[in-house]
Amino acid sequence: MIDRRTLAGLLGGAALTLGAMPAAAQEVTLKLHQFLPAQANVPTQILDVWADNVEADSEGRIEVERYPSMQLGGSPPELMDQVIDGVADVIWTVNGYTPGRFPSSEVFELPFIVTDARAASSAYWQMYEEHMQDEFPGVKILGTWVHGPGMIHANQEIRTPDDMQGVKVRGATRLVNSLLETLGATPVGMPVPAIPEALSKGVVDGTTIPWEVTPAIKIPELVEHHTEFAGNHLYNVAFVLAMNEDKYESLPDDLKKVIDDNSGLEFSIFAGGTQSDADGPAREVAIAEGNNIYTVEGDDLTAWREAAQPVYDQWLVEMEEKGVDGQALIDEARALMDAYEG
Repeated sequence: MIDRRTLAGLLGGAALTLGAMPAAAQEVTLKLHQFLPAQANVPTQILDVWADNVEADSEGRIEVERYPSMQLGGSPPELMDQVIDGVADVIWTVNGYTPGRFPSSEVFELPFIVTDARAASSAYWQMYEEHMQDEFPGVKILGTWVHGPGMIHANQEIRTPDDMQGVKVRGATRLVNSLLETLGATPVGMPVPAIPEALSKGVVDGTTIPWEVTPAIKIPELVEHHTEFAGNHLYNVAFVLAMNEDKYESLPDDLKKVIDDNSGLEFSIFAGGTQSDADGPAREVAIAEGNNIYTVEGDDLTAWREAAQPVYDQWLVEMEEKGVDGQALIDEARALMDAYEG
């Protein structure tokens, strides 16, 4: 029979043991893979924020290992298959790195359709939830967004569509390349990390890319001329943050909630807005280099819009061939962007 003194000692020992245990042990490791250097804006201002919040909200039960610059191997166009196959648990990628695979999201890459990255990212998420999910089998999409205004950086001044004739320009996606070709340029497709070498070796004469990523890949040092557009963006690129579906489903409900609470509409708007907000400081880097920045506006802008119209016509035909109502996507995207109140 245990007396009161012995029982008190046993309970005290148990309390000491429990007190020495950590509040929560790490249970899950998520490998986050993406193509930009760790110090670039998207990793530091968006992906790390997401990962840090997930770790904090899970009280340390989830650890997010970050792998920048394709450190897990492969090339940027392979990222979506890597997350589906479980090579990575979470990836950030450009949809257009695999041309034609995600046709509905291309609506946000049409020329001059977007005026605000937050509004477009909001519309993109709402449309994804409503009718794009079938285009992303094997993954749980955590965020959908676009960057700020797409523009042209070149080793010669570009003011009008005529100035694009014969110029070799890097394009990010199928639709951006279609725009470049329509404008008379020679499009050269490649992911972001390949741009600096292509410019320095003369493989391309210029590149399409938003301001925000230019300092990370030394664009202001490699070209002297930058062409931006007033009002509607020349083009945009659609991104996703995606998680392996089986990995997500394997989580206990409370950790699924942590992922859910840090994903979705608000996160998408935050990501698009943050990327767009980074354009201003990046633009200042080009100014400090003494580079020439030309803004297309007024009648000159009308000429660019008219020159880009065939991209819409061609895209609508391509969507019809895929059984997709392209005009309905355009109308829905415009209505949702117009309705956005940030």
